[in-house]
Amino acid sequence: MAVTYSNTVKNARLQAVIDAIGNGGLLKIGTTGMATTLATIPLATPSFTLGTGTMSLAGTPLTDTAADATGAAAAAQITTSGGTVIIDGLTVGTSGSNINLNSTAIQVNQEVRITSGTITHG
Repeated sequence: MAVTYSNTVKNARLQAVIDAIGNGGLLKIGTTGMATTLATIPLATPSFTLGTGTMSLAGTPLTDTAADATGAAAAAQITTSGGTVIIDGLTVGTSGSNINLNSTAIQVNQEVRITSGTITHG
């Protein structure tokens, strides 16, 4: 049988994640398994807004004006401003993913735009 949590507990857990990201968090977009970091985008403060069992990326669209590398965006992670990974294994796509971009085909020095992002508590 699957474990379930009340909405109050889900929201408390998600708020703890938002608090751990802190001010100045970063969203890193990478290739499969984060083998290559394609773009690094500063997050808004606060980084996410809290819903019922979900957290949504605040301040979208968010932009990196010059991608760091060329590749196919397939994964993402969120770190503190100091680089400590808080969330790893996020899916990336153009819709229906944890992190949605205008395009997953990234070229070095091109603009990378995050259109939305949502994480749902399991």
